[in-house]
Amino acid sequence: MTTANPSSLHASAAPGAALDRTDSDVVLIVDDVPDNLAVLHDALDESGYTVLVATHGEAALQRAAQALPDIVLLDAMMPGMDGFEVARRLKASPATAHIPIIFMTGLTETEHLVAALEAGGVDYVTKPIKPREVMARMGVHLGAARKARQDARQAREARNALDAFGYASITVRASDGRIVWQTPLARELLQSYFGEVSPDGTPTAFGQWAPEPVQAWLRRHVLADNAAELLAASLAEPPRLAVEQGARRLTFRLHQQAGDSAGGGDWLIVMREVSDAKIIESMSLSFKLTAREAEVLYWVVKGKINRDIGDILGASPATVKKHLERVFAKLGVETRTAAAAMAMNRIRQLHPQFEG
Repeated sequence: MTTANPSSLHASAAPGAALDRTDSDVVLIVDDVPDNLAVLHDALDESGYTVLVATHGEAALQRAAQALPDIVLLDAMMPGMDGFEVARRLKASPATAHIPIIFMTGLTETEHLVAALEAGGVDYVTKPIKPREVMARMGVHLGAARKARQDARQAREARNALDAFGYASITVRASDGRIVWQTPLARELLQSYFGEVSPDGTPTAFGQWAPEPVQAWLRRHVLADNAAELLAASLAEPPRLAVEQGARRLTFRLHQQAGDSAGGGDWLIVMREVSDAKIIESMSLSFKLTAREAEVLYWVVKGKINRDIGDILGASPATVKKHLERVFAKLGVETRTAAAAMAMNRIRQLHPQFEG
């Protein structure tokens, strides 16, 4: 086997170089001893990995931030910034916190191994390094990391899908009302209806807490005696919370427990906004009505007579009657009752929170 020299190793790790992740995982090796780097570099390269190297802590942090490797092989003892500090900094950065770290160490005392794990390592191998052992350990942790990324991606896609269909979602910790995560639409709706608040009701810059009405509703149905047992048994869905703002209404539905049950657990809450304008728009699209015809039909559903509809829309009862005749023709019905029933059925399909 031809051994790579240190200068070629540094060239292979040039900052900004494009990395092809299609067929190989990217490994960052951090070690201040060139011979150790060369042996591992050659073994991993021959096995199909894309290999980056760093010979000191600062370079390791730079390489990791630039390339976002799939795994880091990290020497514990290096001059200057040691491997423990490198690991702590990698785990402290949101961009690199997910990357698994395997320590390489000649120290076998228990306290050093514990320190490696406490610094953020998922595993360790002892020196002298045996490449086959390293690759076996890497395989385990790369597989776990891939599954975690896949699960996270699927969760993001599911949340984004909810947003796309108008169902915003948040997860709230019942014990203190902290928002664990929220979709973009959820954040937008909460800001629109409540602003951003802290537990005592004062504004906060980060929107970390659920609004007090939501917290109170959650506590009432989750932390009350036997509430969790009733929910778990699916005996009944708790009453939904509705918050109105003019012609807009935001409803909250308690969906499922997302975390453990300690202190009430974390709960997934699904929100949906309903407004007159959105319902009218959906009826227009569903039945191929003009905007004014959809408005007339909406107020028929609400039980208004032609005179009242004319007052609302600023039109005469005769004009309302003409619009309504065209609505009957497009819906294939002959009476107000039939038109209202057909429209109500469609509205409830598209806007389950609509109460008529």
